[in-house]
Amino acid sequence: MTNTDTADVAGTVRQVAQLARAGSELVRVTVNNEDAARAVPDIVEGLDRIGVHVPIIGDFHYNGHLLLTRYPECARALAKFRINPGNVGGKHADTNFRAIIEVALVHDKPVRIGVNWGSLDQQLLTELMDANALRDAPRDARDVTMEAMVQSAIRSAAFAEGVGMAADRIILSAKVSGVQDLIAVYRMLAGRSGYPLHLGLTEAGMGAKGIVASAAGLAVLLQEGVGDTIRVSLTPAPGGDRAEEVRVAQQILQSLELRSFTPQVTSCPGCGRTTSTFFQHMAQDIEGYLRQKMPVWGAERPGVEEMKVAVMGCVVNGPGESKHANIGISLPGTFEEPKAPVYVDGKLFVTLKGDRIVPEFLEILENYVATRYGVAVAAGAAEGGQGR
Repeated sequence: MTNTDTADVAGTVRQVAQLARAGSELVRVTVNNEDAARAVPDIVEGLDRIGVHVPIIGDFHYNGHLLLTRYPECARALAKFRINPGNVGGKHADTNFRAIIEVALVHDKPVRIGVNWGSLDQQLLTELMDANALRDAPRDARDVTMEAMVQSAIRSAAFAEGVGMAADRIILSAKVSGVQDLIAVYRMLAGRSGYPLHLGLTEAGMGAKGIVASAAGLAVLLQEGVGDTIRVSLTPAPGGDRAEEVRVAQQILQSLELRSFTPQVTSCPGCGRTTSTFFQHMAQDIEGYLRQKMPVWGAERPGVEEMKVAVMGCVVNGPGESKHANIGISLPGTFEEPKAPVYVDGKLFVTLKGDRIVPEFLEILENYVATRYGVAVAAGAAEGGQGR
């Protein structure tokens, strides 16, 4: 999701392009006022002009029914609407929610019904809390809150279907900020509905805390087969890179072997056998090289995203890990003989020595990619040049 002022067309176009080029397959923008609604078509047009064709989702709270009704060009330009049933209008919630669904139907747009425990339907929560208090054995307040979230999502989806929305055009989400709560609420939601689910730990936090918490929660659910789309919600450092969210989400999926996005580097953490930092710098250089090359390789070399590269620091696990990778190098540890065997597809390929180990290894890597992963053939060329 972008964090620009959506009314700033140029700034939003830049950030959407950045996210898309980092690998985001959907980008959500805030549509919170009339200026933002007016800007959406210009943002989509601006992205088209620079060749970025990622679907743009509109995030609506409080006044979505008004903005989508008043600005049909905004509704047309968006690929999907996100609706929060907890803040669509209080006692007018049904009327306002219906208005959004009707606009979605007119423009043939899917909707994500996104419940968040920070903005949960208070009337529903109060009803469930009151009913719980009358039970002989009241449930924990946390459990009642989870139940309220699930009911809010499912009731809203049923309401949307009643208005005419097809079930396969509805996506549900139930965002919380605690890992165990995330796992619990999505297990409930998956067990009681058949709608596609969007996963995410909301307000996950900054840095390592946000990354680890998101990975911990999403990994459990994804391993259980729960979830169709994901988002990692990180608080960026001041002036930080918004695309970090995308890279973390990709790495979660790739670590679980659900998707492949970029070649993976296996590297050791170092120990007393590796007092030199050479292998650390080499691992960093290779990571950077792979990221730099992937925009070209990804388009021209199908399958390269599944390549595994090993950069190991000593003889203990170095040769073994290198043999398990597509291509790997075992660098000399402290007091080891100053040579670096390179393994390709499990077999010793060459032993490098001297001051040019890194550039020589990168040459081997480049040649491996060129010979191992074929050049993608354009559809027109494959069909004898008959373009459409």
